[in-house]
Amino acid sequence: MSTSLIPFLEMNGSANEAIDLYVKALDAKVVYTLRFGDMPENPESPMPPEKKDWINYAVLRIGESELQLSDHFTGGSYQEGTQVTIVVQTDDKNKATQYFETLKEGGQVNEPLQASFFSPAYGNVTDKFGVTFRILTKGKP
Repeated sequence: MSTSLIPFLEMNGSANEAIDLYVKALDAKVVYTLRFGDMPENPESPMPPEKKDWINYAVLRIGESELQLSDHFTGGSYQEGTQVTIVVQTDDKNKATQYFETLKEGGQVNEPLQASFFSPAYGNVTDKFGVTFRILTKGKP
């Protein structure tokens, strides 16, 4: 089993610009980029054309570390100062469930832990101390 903690930055439409800056300033290498326009279309909630180039998910490699980021797009309002979360990434679905269930005690579930098109188990929870974690199980659902 493998588990890692990864900083995750949530931007407000400026993720492309942030990626350019981190590549220049930190010698970051872009490992993966998924734009909102690349995702499966949701007929109930069509994508505004001006947001199709926004970043849904990106991974940068900086030295031996990883940085993940996205543009805030769905649900709730964007609040500056809350854009840093921690990704707990594991290859064990049972461990992901354990992490999620324990972190939600006294906290708040932002997105329930469930299968998605990119993960067998993904969820978002804010613990009782106000720290937000994205629990991500590597692999296909």
